[in-house]
Amino acid sequence: MGHGTILLLALLISVLFIIVGTAKLKMHPFVVLLLACFIVGFIAGMPSGEITQTITGGFGQILAYIGIVIVLGTIIGTILEKSGAAIRLADLTVKLVGKKYPTLAMGIIGYIVSIPVFCDSAFVILSSLKRSLVRKTGKSAVAMTIALATGLYATHTFVPPTPGPVAAAGNLGIDKQLGLVILFGLLVSMVAMLGGYLWSLFVGKHYQTEEDIELKMDIVDDAFQKLPSATLSVLPIILPIVLIALRSIVLLVASESVNIFTQLVDFLGNPVNALLIGLFTSFPLLPRMDIKKLSSWIGEGIQSSASILVITGAGGAFGAMLKATHIGDYLGEVLSGYEMGLLLPFIIAAALKTAQGSSTVSLVATSALVFPLLSSLGLDSDVGKALTVMAIGAGAMTVSHANDSFFWVVTQFSKMDVKTGYRTHTLATLIQGIISFVVVYILGLIFL
Repeated sequence: MGHGTILLLALLISVLFIIVGTAKLKMHPFVVLLLACFIVGFIAGMPSGEITQTITGGFGQILAYIGIVIVLGTIIGTILEKSGAAIRLADLTVKLVGKKYPTLAMGIIGYIVSIPVFCDSAFVILSSLKRSLVRKTGKSAVAMTIALATGLYATHTFVPPTPGPVAAAGNLGIDKQLGLVILFGLLVSMVAMLGGYLWSLFVGKHYQTEEDIELKMDIVDDAFQKLPSATLSVLPIILPIVLIALRSIVLLVASESVNIFTQLVDFLGNPVNALLIGLFTSFPLLPRMDIKKLSSWIGEGIQSSASILVITGAGGAFGAMLKATHIGDYLGEVLSGYEMGLLLPFIIAAALKTAQGSSTVSLVATSALVFPLLSSLGLDSDVGKALTVMAIGAGAMTVSHANDSFFWVVTQFSKMDVKTGYRTHTLATLIQGIISFVVVYILGLIFL
């Protein structure tokens, strides 16, 4: 049996173990993911010392990226719920979109917010709004979760200034034509968002989570005699988003000029700093400044984030283990020998995404891999290169599963078990990827 076949076997066995371990054996996802790391390492023939080192390194790396963001986002969400601000936010959203379409509103909000903000951070920030809308409208929590997740995911892989599409455009030599990439990206991602929305309506009728039961039993409106103002309620969510978005735009436009303004925006727009500022703006939501109550709410938020942190960290360890075994590299090399027009970058990106978990890595690696092939594929024009970025982006969302930190953020913040996560979120990303590629293919027929 060749080494490449062994690597694919390691990937298949580990994913099956995660599904069976969490869904059938009811083991905690943290333990299952750690064991899956060892399974991959031993099957792939990694030295025993490297296995442990890779696991701890991957665990720490993903928490360094999003750990504090998760904690701060959870604390903000707790304060919004305890103070009644989440109810005010739900009231505002219902007034804007009507009581019939909150699920669509969730998808559109995700679509817009994820253009400048990483989908992991954005889901954390917007979770309290989603929960309050479920309470207010009685809609399915699963439907609202998938609508938000797919809305965020749609623009994450297609529309600059998100780093993945920007890097892919640079690798393909179209960084001076980002406007073209943005135009195509907005169109393709809109269709992907709508596909995710329609899927969310379907799964909302067939699946239920602990969050559904909890929020429908939790009648909070009567607990508050007076709700906070709309301005104070929206500030802890909108201010971090604006700061992060402003940082992305400024760094993209002023990438070569460093001055006090760009340094200040860079500092304030860092997701950790932006959410810390958002936390401070949530303090006035208390009816009166009560340090003891505030500390109690912060403590509850920290406790709520603990399980999410360890599972997200274990997911990062699993992703790092797959990267260390070079499963994605092997798939990329095998597939690069085929010439299939726009289908080739899509398949390579999908294989890399599924194997190693990161959409950004998939976008960067696939674009570097297919750049020498553009001429033979007939994609060396500016439009061809832009559509290649779109095809790679469609592949880079196919699929989000256990080795993707976004999968764990979505499932854990929504109290969704792994089995339901695969059936709702993972299938949603598969549908989005396929729909997006169909749109890209049609655009290719029109413009190439």
